[in-house]
Amino acid sequence: MLDDFLIRAALAGVGVALAAAPLGCFVVWRRMAYFGDATAHAAILGVALALALSVPIFAGALAVAVVMALAVSRLAGRGLAMDTALGVLAHSALAVGLVAVAFVPGARADLSAYLFGDILAVSRGDLGVIWGGAALVLALLAWRWQALLTATLSPELAWASGIDPRREQLVLTLALAIVVAVAIKVVGALLIGAMLLIPAATARRLSRGPETMAAIAVVTGVLAALGGLQGALVFDAPAGPAIVCAAALLFALSTLRRGVA
Repeated sequence: MLDDFLIRAALAGVGVALAAAPLGCFVVWRRMAYFGDATAHAAILGVALALALSVPIFAGALAVAVVMALAVSRLAGRGLAMDTALGVLAHSALAVGLVAVAFVPGARADLSAYLFGDILAVSRGDLGVIWGGAALVLALLAWRWQALLTATLSPELAWASGIDPRREQLVLTLALAIVVAVAIKVVGALLIGAMLLIPAATARRLSRGPETMAAIAVVTGVLAALGGLQGALVFDAPAGPAIVCAAALLFALSTLRRGVA
């Protein structure tokens, strides 16, 4: 079954949606939309370093995404505005990554796949990385779900309940870095933020509780992945952007339904 590249692409899209959708709910609740974009852009530096050092792309992207996320959290904790810290570090890392890749022989063609995604080229090994990362993120969210919800609702309430909001922020940061690393080959660094944000934003209009919202976000993400892949085949369009277009269409439909209801 896995010899068919379409089956591998569909499984890759579903795997990314399973990890990104529930995590995206916290991105929406905490108003961290730009955080996901910034971490994804910084991962390009990790791709460049991985190509230069001949190590797995996943490892390079994950390492830089984690460093980026921790650096932003540390700078924000020292009084620098979050959006300023994100802007400075994300654009700097993206620029350094694009310059660094220019010095890696044969890497320019490879880099375009990580900027815009190349889901149709996903291999069996890539599927293992994607589903392994998705399982890790889902296990992390299931383990810390209640604590993350409490810290998101109110840091003061979290402290009173014996929960350290900084630890929960670190858990969320690590999960976000894992999603960026596993999704970078599917939709590309420039579109990962959309897969985190749009399914969660769609689900928010259709749900009344956090667990329901996470479940609807997962369904929305899976439908967007499969629908976008089908649309890309029908219209001969790039698959990564087509998946994001499908997610945007579902968001528009949810908006219309909410307006009619």
